[in-house]
Amino acid sequence: MSLFGTDGARGVANEELTGKLAMEIAQAAALQMPRGAKVLIGRDTRVSGPMLEAALSAGFMASGVDVILAGMVPTPALAYLIVKMGAQAGVMISASHNPPQYNGIKLLDHLGRKWPVGQEEEVEHMVVSHRFVPGQASKIGRLFHYEDTAIAHYHRYLQELFAGLMPDLHIGIDLAHGAAISTADTVLRTLGLDVHPLFAEPQGDLINVRCGATDPGTLREQVLAQHWDLGLAFDGDADRLIVVDHTGHIIDGDEILYVLASGMDAQGMLAGHTVVATVMSNLGLERALEQRGIALERTPVGDRWVADRMRELDASIGGEQSGHVILAQYAATGDGLLTALALLAEVRRTGRSLAELAAPVERYPQILRNVHIDKAAVHWESIPGLPALVQEAEWSLGREGRVFIRPSGTEPLLRIMIEGRDRQEIELWADRLTAVVHSALESAKA
Repeated sequence: MSLFGTDGARGVANEELTGKLAMEIAQAAALQMPRGAKVLIGRDTRVSGPMLEAALSAGFMASGVDVILAGMVPTPALAYLIVKMGAQAGVMISASHNPPQYNGIKLLDHLGRKWPVGQEEEVEHMVVSHRFVPGQASKIGRLFHYEDTAIAHYHRYLQELFAGLMPDLHIGIDLAHGAAISTADTVLRTLGLDVHPLFAEPQGDLINVRCGATDPGTLREQVLAQHWDLGLAFDGDADRLIVVDHTGHIIDGDEILYVLASGMDAQGMLAGHTVVATVMSNLGLERALEQRGIALERTPVGDRWVADRMRELDASIGGEQSGHVILAQYAATGDGLLTALALLAEVRRTGRSLAELAAPVERYPQILRNVHIDKAAVHWESIPGLPALVQEAEWSLGREGRVFIRPSGTEPLLRIMIEGRDRQEIELWADRLTAVVHSALESAKA
């Protein structure tokens, strides 16, 4: 049994991620909290959210932990509110960018950061072994409702940070039927932007479905058709941001990192002249940063590892190609709305369009293939013929290309990424690598 991936415990709600399991996770997590602890619980719009919220609340309270319900909030808002409200921990109920039938449980510490892997493993061990301390009638936790007021603190925080720094723009916002509904429209309008929301109904059965940061196609169409200055697309829990510029170009996390890091560097605010990103970030980002004398430090995939490395280096900014961006000056975690406001402030500061600011990043063609694979088969190096073919591809591509293979941390997939200057060449390599994996899987079934 493996509960926790790179971004919390996830699964199909009421099948893999049940109310019983949620309660047990809460009971196990409570054993790692100080006596008299308070935990803040938030959720996105998924239909299964209230069920899991109730189960987690029961588990914590049965273990003597007080529960504060924040209601529907983005993950970064919950991270901020944990500190603001003096909670010892937080739990976000969300499967982020995954489809509606999934949900997840993400444990956050008193600073709004993900729990260390070791603590998650301890929780997992206790759940598997059913090692819980029996409850006591005299030590039942209390339940507090802050659903109507908690999010207002986060609104004020962002509004105070960026008051007077916004350009005069018409923007579309794709809220993905998710948690950004509670924040993005209100904050952007209050700061004076002309906002046009899409997918703005809190329909948990449609969260991330043909919309949001993972599918900004409709937003792109509307930006072009309505002649908006740009579009902002959030994912289900609003910790990711993907942008559409006025030309219809999709600007992902790599280009966002370049724009913000360049602006910080120009103002003498980029600590160590370093940006932290993952092994999935495009070579084009690395080359563009090199031209400015900025180093790119790579980590394994997952914003957890980016955040950890940023703390080690005391770095100002880091993130992922998927749109997670961490701005250490303001937050301990990725925040889609905060990132959007920082981008808009950079547009205002420079007087240039976002398209111009991102132009130096000449993206190398990059192909990502996902192969469904048994979760237990995580060691791709053991797949017959694959390591040798990877070595051959790397030799062929040289310094102008990369091959990277990894198991997904959130789904039963093996991800094969290859990039280089020649799209035809990398497509051929992607086909060959994928074929070897499929062949090995078929042989294993025979």
